[in-house]
Amino acid sequence: MIIIPGFLISLLTFPGVMVHEFAHQLFCRIMRVPVYDVVYFQLKNPAGYVAHEPTERPLASFLISTGPFFVNTILGMLIVFPAAIELFRFETYRNPLTLLLGWLGVSILMHAFPSTGDAKVMVNAILKNENVNPVVKVVTAPVIGLVYLGALGSMVWLDLVYAVFMAMVIPNLVVMLM
Repeated sequence: MIIIPGFLISLLTFPGVMVHEFAHQLFCRIMRVPVYDVVYFQLKNPAGYVAHEPTERPLASFLISTGPFFVNTILGMLIVFPAAIELFRFETYRNPLTLLLGWLGVSILMHAFPSTGDAKVMVNAILKNENVNPVVKVVTAPVIGLVYLGALGSMVWLDLVYAVFMAMVIPNLVVMLM
């Protein structure tokens, strides 16, 4: 297994970190949760963060925590799609814009997974909240489990596997269906 320091991965994929934090901030704004501080990127751990007011509203906690998964996945796919299509048409990568789009899309896709901190927020605001409907807890629990699994899987490059899969396999399927 190749071990690369986290700060180096963050530096190489900084657009993904920035979009991830933007997504948290976006869902804070949508759910009207006050934001105190945002750091879109830094060469420390964490590479970025959004400090916001805690909320007891289950939907707000869920969307703020999982928002980066949806935003990073959709935006990353849209950005990488033209580069992936060019690859599948067996054209050469002579166009620097194609390489730029490929790197940008994959770096954004790599940071789609919510963090364990996001999972902890959902545990406290949803699973441990006595006022939350048991059905909501049952539906949310597997999502929280997947977040922890994704964080664990990131140690063995699951985030990169996800990014490459979404960047290459999905566009390839689209090309085959065309």
